[in-house]
Amino acid sequence: MMLIPTHHFRNIERKPEYLQPEKCVPPPYPGPVGTMWFIRDGCGIACAIVTWFLVLYAEFVVLFVMLIPSRDYVYSIINGIVFNLLAFLALASHCRAMLTDPGAVPKGNATKEFIESLQLKPGQVVYKCPKCCSIKPDRAHHCSVCKRCIRKMDHHCPWVNNCVGENNQKYFVLFTMYIALISLHALIMVGFHFLHCFEEDWTNLLKAYGLNREEMAEAGISLHEKMQPLKVSSTECSSFSPPTTVILLILLCFEGLLFLIFTSVMFGTQVHSICTDETVLCAARRSVMQSKC
Repeated sequence: MMLIPTHHFRNIERKPEYLQPEKCVPPPYPGPVGTMWFIRDGCGIACAIVTWFLVLYAEFVVLFVMLIPSRDYVYSIINGIVFNLLAFLALASHCRAMLTDPGAVPKGNATKEFIESLQLKPGQVVYKCPKCCSIKPDRAHHCSVCKRCIRKMDHHCPWVNNCVGENNQKYFVLFTMYIALISLHALIMVGFHFLHCFEEDWTNLLKAYGLNREEMAEAGISLHEKMQPLKVSSTECSSFSPPTTVILLILLCFEGLLFLIFTSVMFGTQVHSICTDETVLCAARRSVMQSKC
């Protein structure tokens, strides 16, 4: 019984008399050709700004906390090039996903002339969007944020302030892949940095007292007692104070781990939808319809 209203409305849409083409007129001021696509949504714009801020924060910590203070120039140069390349590709993919038309159906094309130009056969199914006043192609869905029908709409992503559809899905897939890679790279570098700094501080403390580890163990001297009057810090670890360095690295770890999990799941979901030729929205609706049955 739950399926009756849905099928009822679909049957109405199939009847030509309910298309009401006389009530659809083209937009009075169509946008000029080549106009940049941009969704003016406050939440989406804020999420896009946060995305750029988080990438730039990771860039700052990696460069000024881990790579530049290091005396291993080969390590710094290689990791700096790889990290900056991934960051550039991630932000470039983000811009393309945000500013590319995802496949919007023209508004107001459900006119009598357009319907006649389709040369529909008897019994052929056509769908009309009452909000856009347009004939929807197969697998097109209306987005309440973009206020347009989007061809092969997967979902609306606030992080790119745009729908993921037919024309920009490849940029969204690249964006999630690059963010996952840059997050993994940052986590690996933070791990190596912590290990290196602990080893460096331990060695410097022993050198400051003119002892090695074997001599300390043989003499039975407590390292905690010997460290008490003297503080030794390594400039290789960071140009910031130790508390600031630890806070910055912990925040980077939290950010990297969170976005590694999130973007990896999104990347896997997108790849699966591409391989099965089924959008996430269609899969969700199909599962809901099956559960109702």
